[in-house]
This record gives sequence, C-alpha cells and structure tokens, in this order.
Amino acid sequence: MPLVDSHCHLHFEPLRDDIEAVLTRAHEHGVSHMLCVSVSLSDIGPIQDVMRRDASVFGSVGVHPNEAGSTDSLFDDLVRLSAHDRIIALGETGLDYYRLEGPDTTRQQTQFRQHIAAARQVAKPLIIHTREAAADTLRILREEGASDVGGVLHCFTESADFAREVLDLNFSISFSGIITFKNAQALRDVARLVPEDRLLIETDAPYLAPVPHRGRSNEPSYVSHIAQCLADVRGESSERIAEITARNFFRLFKDARPTATALPSTGVGPGSG
Repeated sequence: MPLVDSHCHLHFEPLRDDIEAVLTRAHEHGVSHMLCVSVSLSDIGPIQDVMRRDASVFGSVGVHPNEAGSTDSLFDDLVRLSAHDRIIALGETGLDYYRLEGPDTTRQQTQFRQHIAAARQVAKPLIIHTREAAADTLRILREEGASDVGGVLHCFTESADFAREVLDLNFSISFSGIITFKNAQALRDVARLVPEDRLLIETDAPYLAPVPHRGRSNEPSYVSHIAQCLADVRGESSERIAEITARNFFRLFKDARPTATALPSTGVGPGSG
C-alpha cells in the first residue's frame, strides 16, 4: 500500500546533497508521493528543481513565522508564486512564539493573515505551523475565514481541545515522528480522537526522525514508522493507515495529481477529490 509524506523539506541539507538516493529510498519503502514544503520565498527555485527530478513530488509556497522579512508585497508574491506548476498549497505559515521577542508578534500575525488571504484568493489549502501560540492561531484562522480553504495543522503537538477546534475549522491534522517518541503518550491519545477522514502523516524531514531512527537525519522513507505507530495507537493495520492518509492527502490538496505509482486501492486518481 503506497504511503504519502505530506510534509518534508527535500531541498534542505543534507537531503538535497543526496537527493537521488533519498528519492529512490522513499519509493523503495513504498512512499508514492511527497510534499516538499517552503519556509521562504527563495525556496521556490530549489523546490522546483526537486519536482523536476521526480513527478511524485509536489511543492508549496510560503514563509515560516520564524523567517524575518518585509510583508509589504507578501500577498502579491504568494499569489504569483502559487501559480507555478505543481505548487499545491500555501505555507508553511502560522505563529511560533517559542523564542519570540519584542515586535515579532505583530510581524508574524500580519504575515499569517496575508497567507490566509492569498490562499483564499487562489483557492488552495494552507499548511499551518503553530508553537506556543494556540489561542492566537485559532483566533486568526477564524477572523480571516481560513475555513473557506481549509488545510492541515502540520507536525501536530497540541491538545485534544485544540484538535477539536481546528477540526471544526475545516482543517486536517498531520502527525510526525514525534508520535513515536517515548514521552509522547499525550499526543498518541490525541491521535486516537482524530476522525479518519482528517488524518495525515508526515516526516518533516530532515527533522524529527522517528523511532528507531531518532538522532539521525530524517527522510521520507521513514514515514512508514509513523504509519505503524498510528496503526498501533488506533487499533488498525498499517495498510489501512496508508490507505486513508493517502486518500485524505489527495482530497485535501486538490491540485495534486497522483502518478502511476499510486495504487487503485487508495481510491484516488486523476480527477478524484
């Protein structure tokens, strides 16, 4: 059963330095598709380079909340760059107050609002990053009408109450290798509660390698460990988790078109969704 890595950074070191081998290992381990996610506008070129190497790789355009820069033309830039071939989402964007100092709150919130406005303009879903900013994240999603386009809360580490709130806002929830960590029982408890049709999996490679690869550079081929952990937590087979998360990926990211590597049993195909 093919797996989909819904969030990775193939254009980051060390993955980009060995990209052909990384992509080969991913496919050898059953990963049929990958979403290579932007953290700055300068990422668009390197992401397109990866997409040209492999038709199973999609991309996004966005600016991570920790990336400083002018917001003057951000809306226009996001709209323009999102029209590029196989760019299927806007993000990652959101709020990260973990190391926040001074006026960065205003900049992050302005930037976040511009991403939501651009996503609504181009009718593409959002990839949301949030860290120690749950209340403001929810408030801005509501105020800016983000539910019109929906999206995904990536690398989810928040509470069950937060999960329920974002599910009500038309967002899916993606679990990373963190769910395999020994001290992540609270997160595994949340994973049991997520409805089947809102569940995604990701590596966030090259970060957050799952057990048993913790401490190494992460890569898409390791997403099977996350699927297996979710299967154990939810009392389902890993094949079932692969099937539903692949289907959910193509339902959410409507501009993504499966390549021939996607099996018919995933229920997705060109024009589905």
